[in-house]
Amino acid sequence: MKNLVHCEYNMDTVCVEANFADGTTIAIDCTAVENQLEVNTVQQSELDWLIYNEPRTYVNLILSGSMATYLKEKAIHKQQD
Repeated sequence: MKNLVHCEYNMDTVCVEANFADGTTIAIDCTAVENQLEVNTVQQSELDWLIYNEPRTYVNLILSGSMATYLKEKAIHKQQD
């Protein structure tokens, strides 16, 4: 699964659907991600923003396994602002 070609949030399934150049298609269940990460309100806000505005970043963070680190860093910045 390399070369992400297209991704978008599907409101009906509550999933971010991603298509790759090799023909692979995946659907990431956003509710399952939230439950797995046990997000707080600030982190939930950041996840929502990513899902609607930058689904490609959302998919890349999930697939790389770095979503938890990303959310911790963002939460610290938002609390300092």
